[in-house]
Amino acid sequence: MLKEIHCFARVAARLSFSAAAADLGMSQPAMSQAITRLERATGVRLFERTAREVRLTAAGKGLLPYAEQVLESVGAFAGEASRLARPIIHLAYPPLIGGLAARAARRLAARSPSIGVELSAAGRGAAAQALADGQISAAILATPAPAQFVTAARFHVTVDHLAVPAGHAWASWPRVTGADLAGQVLLTPGTRPWPLPGRARLVADDDFAAALDLVAAGAGLLPIPQLLVRTIRRDDVTFVPLEAGELRITYALAWSRERVTPELMALVQAVQDALWTR
Repeated sequence: MLKEIHCFARVAARLSFSAAAADLGMSQPAMSQAITRLERATGVRLFERTAREVRLTAAGKGLLPYAEQVLESVGAFAGEASRLARPIIHLAYPPLIGGLAARAARRLAARSPSIGVELSAAGRGAAAQALADGQISAAILATPAPAQFVTAARFHVTVDHLAVPAGHAWASWPRVTGADLAGQVLLTPGTRPWPLPGRARLVADDDFAAALDLVAAGAGLLPIPQLLVRTIRRDDVTFVPLEAGELRITYALAWSRERVTPELMALVQAVQDALWTR
């Protein structure tokens, strides 16, 4: 019946048995036979046919929307079945390095088009838990990563600015040095304390948005990568260049050693490619 419904919709669109048959790679007699079978099955006449034209009957016009809906549902079914049959890699990443995650996804799509990629932005804690639970295939995590994960494709993000409250005495300075930070409260990631003078106040890794709220509230100052300085615009926070030695956040692609697949290895290669090329 599905083939006959497809033929009906095609003839209705073209109002020509020969054109519809050509569209579907059929002969004109085969097309006519399909429509006849459908008319017998439904008990209604679908087309008025003369030597000059083909027209839908009133019954044909009434049934056409249902035929189109059936074909649309079949197409959606086939598309979803194809998607479900396709291996999917789920990659979590910190928002700071979303550009790299997108490049890696493009690399993987170009290298292995049969593998799908789903990206989700997540902080370090949430990503590590999802990875441990098997909810995702891999995650880009700030190091050191939890010991149960395998890591590869390490890279660094330079931290070269300091976020201060708008109106702070340093907001107009051309730069701040490490020595200037003595006695200041520094908002510090819990897993990687900065080698800086000052009093540390621990904050969640990778949650720069929440840390900037604390800066704006006067709760501390925040060393921050230039990658974020370029994209964040806040009236209540000012970013001042920071010269305090080599400060950086190291990231790595992490995955569970119990869940290694060929698709995962393809992702590892794609991330490595994305790190080396733009």
